[in-house]
Amino acid sequence: MAVLAVPGASLYYRDAGGVGSPVVFMHPASGSADAWEFQLEAFVHAGYRCITYDLRGWARSHAEPGATDAGCMSDDLLALVDHLGLRQFALVAAAYGGFGGLDFAVRFPDRLQAFVLSGSQGGIADPTYTAIRERVVSAPIRALPIELRELGPSYRVRNPDGVERWRKIHHAAGEPPASARQRMSRNISLVNLAMLTTPTLLIAGGADLLAPPSLMRLMAAHIAVHEFVTIGEAGHCIHWEHPEEWNRLVLDFLAQHR
Repeated sequence: MAVLAVPGASLYYRDAGGVGSPVVFMHPASGSADAWEFQLEAFVHAGYRCITYDLRGWARSHAEPGATDAGCMSDDLLALVDHLGLRQFALVAAAYGGFGGLDFAVRFPDRLQAFVLSGSQGGIADPTYTAIRERVVSAPIRALPIELRELGPSYRVRNPDGVERWRKIHHAAGEPPASARQRMSRNISLVNLAMLTTPTLLIAGGADLLAPPSLMRLMAAHIAVHEFVTIGEAGHCIHWEHPEEWNRLVLDFLAQHR
């Protein structure tokens, strides 16, 4: 287990090592670094150096006692990649992790070779976007039990063992209260997305209640260099529900931008 001290916290991370092109993974709120278990073997086999970590407040990444400022996810990520000596890398971020991932991509485009945003609202603070988000991702949807919000109905039917494994990772990870969550470094508007010059792949789940394809397309329309893909029956945790298809899409995209 490797731990990095950052202002106000300690971050748990895993580094597969090696000389391959580095890829950093940022997990959803419903998981931890363990949520990428179906990706790591495939990506290492493809020649990548994989780095996963627990976001601050999740699983093994702990805020210091008495810490009053949770800081920014993008600052924690910057500290981690600087510590590992990664001048450039590919960033893969899912769901809540995509908030910090998008923030980092807008702040530090020169550090990224490629950016993948999977099943995420992106943390966009824009009146047009937030009005649509509040209408589409309504309060009754947000109030559903977490496995109904996060996992698509087709997956829950066909893979009950996978649902149970996902549930265990979620419960082990815990989740900090909203008051202890990290902030964005800025309010990102749809116009700000023009600052994202990194080649970007957006992956939407056709059955995602929290980041439906229509919402993600609204973001994609403002990103200059992007690809957009929908995986038909996937819910919010696309990489978990459809790992083979998701891995193929992401590996094909990263191969174009190594």
